[in-house]
Amino acid sequence: MEIRIQAIHFDVTERLDAFIRKKVAKLSQYHDGILDAEVILRVVKPETVRNKQAGIRLQIKSNDCFSEKVSDTFEEAVDEAVVALEKQLIKAKEKSRSK
Repeated sequence: MEIRIQAIHFDVTERLDAFIRKKVAKLSQYHDGILDAEVILRVVKPETVRNKQAGIRLQIKSNDCFSEKVSDTFEEAVDEAVVALEKQLIKAKEKSRSK
């Protein structure tokens, strides 16, 4: 699975990059048809406490899954988005098995 990380108006640190790649790579255990993943990070204006936004789009053979979360840190936002995608992938896999 190819993982692309795009940060809007800032540079991603190596630590954050490694964290995101590790978390997103774990999604492949829930669905074996994931082709690639795109992670978009941005800081939401105005500068408030919960202003870090992470969106993750997974391209799957059958359809795409997307999750976008806002939190205090990018790590928390990515964690929450990954949990939401896990649920979507489990549902998609169950749906494809029932057909």
